[in-house]
Amino acid sequence: MEYYAAVNCGLHLVIQTSPLPEKNKVEFRLNKETASFPGRLLQHDLERNYSSRQGDHINLVSSSAPFPILQRSSEEKILYSDRLTLERQKLTVCPVIDGEEHLRLLNFQHNFITRIQNISNLRRLIFLDLYDNQIEEISGLSTLRSLRVLLLGKNRIKKISNLENLKSLDVLDLHGNQITKIENVNHLCDLRVLNLARNLLSHVDNLNGLDSLTELNLRHNQITFVRDVDNLPCLQRLFLSFNNISNFESVCCLADSTSLSDITFDGNPIAQESWYKHTVLQNMMQLRQLDMKRVTEEERRMASVVAKKEEEKKRESHKQSLLKEKKRLTINNVARQWDLQHRVTDIATNHDRKDSDSPSQDPCLKDGSTTSAFPEETGSLDSVLTNALQGLSVTDTHLVELDGDTLFLYGSGALESLDRNWSVQTAGMVTTVSFTFIEFDEIVQVLPKLKMKFPNSLHLKFKETNLVMLQQFNALAQLHRIDQLTIDPQGNPVVNFTLWKYYVLFRLSHFNMQKVNGTEVTQNDIIMAERLFGMLAHVASSELPQYRVISILGDARKKQFRYLQKTKGKKPGIINEENNDSKKLAGENTNRAMLTYTTRDFYNEKLEETKEKKKFCKMYIEDLVKEATEINVKKEALQKLWPQMFIELVRDAVIETRNTNSYMKHCLQQITDQK
Repeated sequence: MEYYAAVNCGLHLVIQTSPLPEKNKVEFRLNKETASFPGRLLQHDLERNYSSRQGDHINLVSSSAPFPILQRSSEEKILYSDRLTLERQKLTVCPVIDGEEHLRLLNFQHNFITRIQNISNLRRLIFLDLYDNQIEEISGLSTLRSLRVLLLGKNRIKKISNLENLKSLDVLDLHGNQITKIENVNHLCDLRVLNLARNLLSHVDNLNGLDSLTELNLRHNQITFVRDVDNLPCLQRLFLSFNNISNFESVCCLADSTSLSDITFDGNPIAQESWYKHTVLQNMMQLRQLDMKRVTEEERRMASVVAKKEEEKKRESHKQSLLKEKKRLTINNVARQWDLQHRVTDIATNHDRKDSDSPSQDPCLKDGSTTSAFPEETGSLDSVLTNALQGLSVTDTHLVELDGDTLFLYGSGALESLDRNWSVQTAGMVTTVSFTFIEFDEIVQVLPKLKMKFPNSLHLKFKETNLVMLQQFNALAQLHRIDQLTIDPQGNPVVNFTLWKYYVLFRLSHFNMQKVNGTEVTQNDIIMAERLFGMLAHVASSELPQYRVISILGDARKKQFRYLQKTKGKKPGIINEENNDSKKLAGENTNRAMLTYTTRDFYNEKLEETKEKKKFCKMYIEDLVKEATEINVKKEALQKLWPQMFIELVRDAVIETRNTNSYMKHCLQQITDQK
């Protein structure tokens, strides 16, 4: 005898019986002609393939026992010997089913059952349908080792449990329950269909061991991320519609699955993104359907093109991130070296002061902070600095960055970039130059190069440059033009002076600066600067000798200065008013030019040069004095010996000429010998 029971999950249950035991078989196969399992489950109570409703031919006998007893007529047992349908019977408990141990299909749909019980004797049961009841816990199934289909949809189950003995389970439907976690299913190695739609799942994991699973329905949950799906070797269909998935990274394990051919994401935030379809197709090339729509080759090609562009963007973004991180690390390294350098300089200054106050006492012992900073250092300052720098990176000691129209220089090594061959276009684009962690005295030395390399630079920024006195601003006068000047208070103590801005405006008045530290320069500021420092420039120029003034001035200003000197004694009426104004302007510029700045290194070089000259002059004078002394000694000795020498010379001459003939012969002989 052969008959079919239509299972509302996209499967056909085929039960064959024969007189020969070896030909008895139960076969489950996917029905390719019907709708997919999840879709049909939603209409579970609408589709019936039975010729009649068995509940109309069944009697439930009430007794004093807590459970009703099922009784079927002989005719019904013969007609439906392997199956029993008790749907819509308003059952609150499972009835006692005696004498029906041969049952293979049992249907309890649309009742009010709260607990699975009284079926442990049905050891041949293959199909159990408890859809649309009030069951709160999976139980009472431990003896049903032959069970292949278990339908528990639309109940009140909160936890997956008590399935340990159902190792032959092929279909498990738990949709429409209150399950929050996937668990206790890893042993179901033969399970092919798992339906967990309309539950309370927030994440998907713990799917290892489901080696036969081909369809997984997770629609209408609260899922935010998915894991372990790539460990399902047979999974073909995955339904994730109407969840909370917002990015592909949350489901990136899907890209590693080689068996998936059908997947849905509709109803998720990710499906609203413009890149959604291209990203999914690019990462899951084996897909045949996406959101229940067939994937075409054109869509795959477009996804590949878009993915390549996205990959290029990611690479560029990654590159920029690496550059930013390298920049951050380099700046931090430069800052550490700057801080260490100044700490060592402060130590050296303290040493010098304490040496001058108490030469016999070790200055390191007088300063507790010095001892704690370098407890083992007793050598020279150079050795202290060398040892302290050993822990720092020597590869990234400076940074040069061109960002738009701003050139950022970090660390003294960055000044070497001014020696590079900058293109005309790049150099002309730079309007702002920022110096950070660089000694101002080192910056002064490259200002002529800055003027030549970047002629359009109008804004200078100084941060951590050790600007400590007003005199240092004099060095900026050698530039072509400055419209803005920004001095960061950090690392520049000069800004603590109340009048520093006025001094800048006075000394650099020929630039007509527009802003200082972001503040607009007004006419009142210029007038105040002139009142405060005008006399200083006059005193500086009047106190210097003329040769010193000429050496300071450039060629153009030298001519102006000589012109002023020539016209100084003339009457005012001789020179017209225009020349007077010109002279006045020239005189003011000349006065300001006397306010110069000599860097510490240049001053030390000049000082060393002066010492060398003094040393040379001293040695030269000493040699002259020594030579003159020796000559004088020789002269005095000659004066003492000369009288005696003169007498001996006269005596020798008289003796020699006493015999005239002999003397003449002797002279002739000498003449002959000389020839």
